[in-house]
Amino acid sequence: MRILVIGGTLFLGRHVVTAAAAAGHNVTLLHRGKTTCPLPNGVEELLGDRTVEVAATLGDREWDFVIDTSGQDPATVGLSVAHLAQRTSRYLFVSTVSVYADVSRPGITEEDGPLNQVPADGGHTPTAELYGALNAAAERVVLETFGDRGIVVRPGLIVGRWDPTDRFGYWAERVLEGGEVLAPGTPKRPVQLVDARDLAEWFLRLGEGGPGGTFLAVGPAGTLTMSQLLDDMVAAAAAFDAPPSTLTWVGGEALEQAGVNPWIELPLWLPEGGETGGFLRMDGRRAIAAGLTFRPLRETATDVIGWLREVPEDRERRAGLARESERALLTSAAAGTVTP
Repeated sequence: MRILVIGGTLFLGRHVVTAAAAAGHNVTLLHRGKTTCPLPNGVEELLGDRTVEVAATLGDREWDFVIDTSGQDPATVGLSVAHLAQRTSRYLFVSTVSVYADVSRPGITEEDGPLNQVPADGGHTPTAELYGALNAAAERVVLETFGDRGIVVRPGLIVGRWDPTDRFGYWAERVLEGGEVLAPGTPKRPVQLVDARDLAEWFLRLGEGGPGGTFLAVGPAGTLTMSQLLDDMVAAAAAFDAPPSTLTWVGGEALEQAGVNPWIELPLWLPEGGETGGFLRMDGRRAIAAGLTFRPLRETATDVIGWLREVPEDRERRAGLARESERALLTSAAAGTVTP
């Protein structure tokens, strides 16, 4: 296939470009040039700002499949959609599970609603507050233009090599250090994530003749608990001669009382029940039926740990507990100040 990837040098897009080139497709990459990375042989680069010069940069060229990994608002996505509507057979837009206005209950599907809406006076500048609403509006632009030729993918937490968010990487780095590790919530608490490589490979299968429409890309296929995730992470770290780790579970109520910031300070932890009770318990069966598969978690952990050993140790972390905060919480738990 002739594939155009919009935004492909940072994380998910980089995996998409890598997978498409490895599969022998003719790959063109449109990006601004602000993030650079080694590209596979044969990948063509087009430098341009998609917010103002999509038409000028792409010209009248045609593609079989467009994979949009960088759009986050209807105005930006609308420019590429309008220009490519008659110049590509299929258009895949990577959205987010944050489009849902209500994530309080488990089992959310593609058809569930309502979706977040942009306030009448909210503008269309991407912000953290408008992230879900703007992505939902961008989804509508894609599907209204392309119909069943359009594909909208709503991933949950995407993990893997090159991830700039440090959400999965925090746990990998933490078990690499060994010692007593604060494990949040309860051991059997369900969590969901998807390896960027599994997404990238699935995108290509969708482009080669898979169904259109909207998909929730969350995994794995069975239930994954936080204890299973951390056990696999510890096992993967042991292969790199990491010191032994012991997990100390601190309950969610204690973490909330201590003022720990869910998801950011302790990635993959959210208070159970309440407004976010269904966020890590969504229903991904439609995507699985359409061919989404999941590699073993330990394989993902091993790849991420190997990558983290290559990056500078003094880089700025974007998520995770500071070690002194973790020690203080563990000390408080041991003293009975907080109750797991």
